[in-house]
Amino acid sequence: MIAKVIVDISNSQTDKIFDYLIPSNLDVRKGARVIVPFGPRRIEGFCIDIAEDSDVPTLKYVEAVLDDFVCISEEMLELMRYMKDKFYVRYVDSLRLFIPSKLRGGRVKELTRLYISLNPDMSFEEIVSKISKNAKSQLALVERLKQGGEYMTALSNEFSSSAINALAEKKIIIKSSEEVGRVPMSDVKGKRADVQLRDAQKLAVEKIFSSSNEVILLHGVTGSGKTLVYINAIQRALSEGKTAIMLVPEISLTPQMLRNFRGYFGDSVAMLHSGLSDGERFDEWRRLLKGEAKIAVGARSAIFAPVKDLGIIIVDEEHDASYVSESNPRYRTVDVAQFRARYNKAKVVLGSATPSIESYLLAKQGSYDLAVMSERISDKGMPDIEIVNMSNELLMGNNSMFSANLERKIVDTVKRGEQVMIFLNRRGHSSFVMCRKCGYIAKCTDCDVSLTYHSVDNLLKCHYCGKRYKMLDVCPDCGSNNIRYGKIGTQRVVEEIKRLLPQVNVLRMDNETTTTKDAYLEILGKFASKEAQILVGTQMIAKGHDFPDVTLVGILDADMSLYHQDYRSNERTFQLVTQVAGRAGRSNKGGKVILQTYAPNHYVYKFASKYDYEGFFQKENNARKTTNFPPYTTIIRVLMTSEDEEKVIDTAKSIYRKLMDFAHENTRDFLYIQAMKAPLGRIQNKFRYQIIARIKRENESKIIAKFYDVIENNQSRGVTVFAELNPQNMA
Repeated sequence: MIAKVIVDISNSQTDKIFDYLIPSNLDVRKGARVIVPFGPRRIEGFCIDIAEDSDVPTLKYVEAVLDDFVCISEEMLELMRYMKDKFYVRYVDSLRLFIPSKLRGGRVKELTRLYISLNPDMSFEEIVSKISKNAKSQLALVERLKQGGEYMTALSNEFSSSAINALAEKKIIIKSSEEVGRVPMSDVKGKRADVQLRDAQKLAVEKIFSSSNEVILLHGVTGSGKTLVYINAIQRALSEGKTAIMLVPEISLTPQMLRNFRGYFGDSVAMLHSGLSDGERFDEWRRLLKGEAKIAVGARSAIFAPVKDLGIIIVDEEHDASYVSESNPRYRTVDVAQFRARYNKAKVVLGSATPSIESYLLAKQGSYDLAVMSERISDKGMPDIEIVNMSNELLMGNNSMFSANLERKIVDTVKRGEQVMIFLNRRGHSSFVMCRKCGYIAKCTDCDVSLTYHSVDNLLKCHYCGKRYKMLDVCPDCGSNNIRYGKIGTQRVVEEIKRLLPQVNVLRMDNETTTTKDAYLEILGKFASKEAQILVGTQMIAKGHDFPDVTLVGILDADMSLYHQDYRSNERTFQLVTQVAGRAGRSNKGGKVILQTYAPNHYVYKFASKYDYEGFFQKENNARKTTNFPPYTTIIRVLMTSEDEEKVIDTAKSIYRKLMDFAHENTRDFLYIQAMKAPLGRIQNKFRYQIIARIKRENESKIIAKFYDVIENNQSRGVTVFAELNPQNMA
């Protein structure tokens, strides 16, 4: 028999199927991890199929099977092929997504501990008779084990090893090795709330299961009770013997969702995301693989959970950009979810208060079904959004980052014993450091980006490669000491609040403060228990969180996402404002939102202040249709990177020439195609060039396939080439 193997090397030249003979003494199964000879090396690989024979005349043998279980199911092998065709993802890069990363190389395995128990074949009287009355330590240990076995680690703290070994020699006690599950966030306890579904929630659950469509878009305003709909839908799927996947966009949302789900489903819930330790991720993955857990909860990577018989996949905050992988391997989570749903005849629920333009259009056109929940479950309704013109604040002599009204409301809210959330879409102290005299801006030596100042460390940091630099005392170009900071960051906001209210506890939540494993859990826990009155944060605090005492939300510098050179900038700003505003007034206390802007008349803020998604959709959809942007067209981006700029330019030229020949033969399908240096021309000391094409949707699959074919046949050593469809970040 022949094993068809993908070797575990992430390289385009080796990303193909290799044939190996299966020796008679090995049980090699489809989906197993194996060791195979490859050139002069022995390396890991994945057996993706078993065949009777091979066209290759001389074959080597599979040398070993690595696991006593099959780790890649038939479904995931089909998904691997789909991702190759859809996203131009190498086979091996897909396969690596399907297993815990540290399983490769044997860097993680089951955690076992030595377990001590009394010999069940002896009566207690018989045991005592075999021990000398003077061996008090042995007698005490036996008395202890009478209540039940214990782990060696616990017993060794109280009893000597000689006492334990003596009992083992007499066969009074039995030593055995037991697997111990590593439970992530074990202190996050679930509590079931027996809440009756409202009519809108009942209708949403019924629509999910009665719809003839595979995908149901759940459009529910913030605070409308979408989580309870998710729970009820999953309960129904489980009652039919199915499994479920529940996705959230941010790791910071996982504890809240986990708490809700553990309350309803107990140990049937497993968690998968990058914030787990290697051991925790491996144990949770295995529980799902063995069917011990039926529900996978986590961020984007949980879509690859090894559950069988999927009944439902839920993507909460489906509009969020984090569901699109922007690094290798590149893929769209919703597309993967739809593939898995088709394979299992399951349902996909896309939930959001601010659906993406693409999803809402598909619902309008009937490709998706639509369930709507337009009211909050609290009786206070949506919080009032007040738009503040910061240009007027400057004219009145207010140079603070806070408008006079926001500053006053922060003070009043804290005095009432209520809580405040301040949102700023930027971390650090300042977004750049500049010399006032000559205009020099401190930049990273490895990336074409400005450095961000962090006052706590008094360092300049690159937010792309992580490199750190000393803070400038003088300008390196002109020697001036007239250094100024650029736009404000979360760190500086905290400092300003401390100046305003020195006695108030303030928490900060951004990528800088959540680097440790459970940092986000600690920050959110402190805020939930009211150890702090004010939470300042970036997008991490913008969605999903439910704090009943938050009655004021301040949005600083709302324009930051409005003027990005991206066709989605208006959509993202509307979504951010609506989501952040939704954190206020989630109990009967009601809420208030202060939105600070220099463009108070912009239509995005007009629609957002009224929570008018339908009005915003109509205007934005018309603009996309008129200008031929997605979802009415598809953008293809070919990104090439290399440490050698000449090589990457030569590769870009070669690919561009062939694509231009194809474009000239299919002029009706191409609206635009151009090669250029990427806006961020260098990151981590790698030069970046790109080809951007905008194509019509009619012959999209044929054109995308041609792009992939051209890339495949124009690879250069030392140059990495990726293709992206409708990229989230054009920089």
